[in-house]
Amino acid sequence: MQINPKLIKNQFEKSLNTYNQNASVQKLMAEKLVTETAKIKCDFDNILELGSGAGLLTKELLNTLKFKQYFANDLVEKSHNYIKNIIPDAVFYCGNAQKIKPTQKMDLIISNAMFQWFKNIDTDNYKNILNKDGILAFSSFSPENFKEIRELTGLSLNYKPLEELKQIFEKNFEILYTEEFIHPLTFSTPLELLAHMKNTGVNSLTAQHWTFKEVKEFCDKYSQKFPEITLTYAPIIFICQKK
Repeated sequence: MQINPKLIKNQFEKSLNTYNQNASVQKLMAEKLVTETAKIKCDFDNILELGSGAGLLTKELLNTLKFKQYFANDLVEKSHNYIKNIIPDAVFYCGNAQKIKPTQKMDLIISNAMFQWFKNIDTDNYKNILNKDGILAFSSFSPENFKEIRELTGLSLNYKPLEELKQIFEKNFEILYTEEFIHPLTFSTPLELLAHMKNTGVNSLTAQHWTFKEVKEFCDKYSQKFPEITLTYAPIIFICQKK
């Protein structure tokens, strides 16, 4: 499916205030990402976080890693307010994470639950931003992610399998750590599930506004096909180092 950057920006901007309270899987991913990065290296001069959002990863990082300068990026300008409340002297870059041009090179580029929104991943750009032996650490999702939504609606991002990510990055990076796992969530009703997706900004797959009838049809089909009302998350943790 075609990704609409404007729609993604609008949906995540609407969900900033509710994101951290509802993004339980993304929090788990952030914890794993920071923990595994710290096992490799825990002291950096410059860190750049891509897709900083409401600061979920920022808080995990601040509790575990050491750094001298912190840089953050997000499509949504309002993200800056959240980040400066956590790290007051952070430098903020608003815009597409694959197009920003920091004024200096980084020792760590880190990102949580964002890379799945890229149609193509520009590894050359990240290689150029990193210092010698710099680390790129990110989390994403495998094709099993939201499989229930895909089966019912046909809507899905073009999630890249772990092996494809390895092929993309091995040209410019040495792969240090990978992990993938399944983490289903269970809801009381399909409406509660839809609210969860809205509150975490991941309902950005279509610009179409559903009518009451369409919502009811979706809920009825979901209950029939998935009576336990599960939503499957399929995270990937990926850490690599500039060659």
